Amino acid sequence: MIDLHCHMLPGIDDGAPDLATALEMARVAVADGIAMVACTPHIHPGRYENTAESIAAACEDFRADLVRAGIDLEITYGADTQIVPELVEGLQSGRIPTLHGSRYFLFEPSHHIAQEGMLILLERVLDAGYVPIITHPERLHYIERHYEQFLQAVEMGAWLQLTAGSVTGRFGERIQGVAWRFLRDGVTHLLATDAHNLKNRAPLLSEGLDVAATLVGEEEAERLVSTRPAAVIADCVPSAVPMPTVSPPEGSGSPSGTREASGSSWIGRLFQR
Repeated sequence: MIDLHCHMLPGIDDGAPDLATALEMARVAVADGIAMVACTPHIHPGRYENTAESIAAACEDFRADLVRAGIDLEITYGADTQIVPELVEGLQSGRIPTLHGSRYFLFEPSHHIAQEGMLILLERVLDAGYVPIITHPERLHYIERHYEQFLQAVEMGAWLQLTAGSVTGRFGERIQGVAWRFLRDGVTHLLATDAHNLKNRAPLLSEGLDVAATLVGEEEAERLVSTRPAAVIADCVPSAVPMPTVSPPEGSGSPSGTREASGSSWIGRLFQR
């Protein structure tokens, strides 16, 4: 598996506070079956003033630490990038890193306040040749009121990444329900850990894979954690990458607040109106 969203670099944001924690997170990831991690610290003006240059240096140092510790984990880097007006300019100048130097990058909406200009900004970055991966939309406080906006974003060409812990219920039933809805609507491109620590935000991806398989089928679940992440690393054009599908096993369960799998595709609902 490949984890494209993880806060493992030590002391650079609100993730691993020190090297010892970062190394233990790496061990947990390897034990879980993760072969490659994209270290993606926050870029948040006024809070985490990271840049591509500083993140690359931290990644290089940590790579050497992994080798010294005998931990067989491949790492690369990107950033968990807050929505800012100068986003396109930051990407074009190289100040804001993409994932593994590809056209894909993590695009983090505000957790608390819906941003009216999000779709306009998405259009700008798409027109500039980048593919935004919207991170953990299921965990946004306002997601139920603005769910359709994220379907629009996918229709425009953006990708969606859910947190594995959301799918398993680690963040509560409400968030799990929204995550299942995204999966069953066939608009989820990636699962990632968004790991920050060793306690409630550990780098565990396999548990999310297992639950996703009950909702969308085993083949699509593998695409969430292996096929599409590998395509991102290889910088494949989106048209060459298998898009989300839904093939749930019969009798799969449903947390409260989610639709049943049959007929739940958002495209299908459009034609039922």
